[in-house]
Amino acid sequence: MARYTGPSWKLSRRLGISLTGTGKELEKRPYAPGQHGPNQRKKISEYGMQLQEKQKLRHMYGVNERQFRTLFDRAGKLQGKHGENFMVLLESRLDNVVYRLGLARTRRAARQLVNHGHITVDGQRVDIPSYRVSPGQTISVREKSRNLDTIKESIEVNNFVPDYLTFDADQLVGTFTRLPERSELPAEINEALIVEFYSR
Repeated sequence: MARYTGPSWKLSRRLGISLTGTGKELEKRPYAPGQHGPNQRKKISEYGMQLQEKQKLRHMYGVNERQFRTLFDRAGKLQGKHGENFMVLLESRLDNVVYRLGLARTRRAARQLVNHGHITVDGQRVDIPSYRVSPGQTISVREKSRNLDTIKESIEVNNFVPDYLTFDADQLVGTFTRLPERSELPAEINEALIVEFYSR
């Protein structure tokens, strides 16, 4: 199954969360899309809840189903809680780290920056969005790409960088200092439901 490229606002309304991180999608119409709008049936089965939670996380990070399942299985081989390990692995993806540093306004934009070769890791150009960043690695913008308007605008708008990252806005260099803790990861996700979904 290919990566989702349809309307993100409609998907955000269906899942009930802001996939872009701006919250604009749910301001005017905070209900699911469709002919019946806010009058749609609310009752949902246990399986439906698990599936919805899985879809929320998958679309939030822009990962296709096969990559998502592979990463989930890899998380199960690590020490600690399966669900938390899984979210830490997702958070360690290069496209997500670029987004968290404020170099892009959305994860989709961050993915595009990486795909187009604008980002380096430890001085080496990396164009794979799913590249796993390890603690201590340095992420920066290529010399030729430092004047991109999209990057400048994103840095001006961004006013928060997580504690597990450090960022120098003048040099456009950030460091992944440590793995994030659960309290620093998206609070609207219940990872236990995703573990239950795949444990059926």
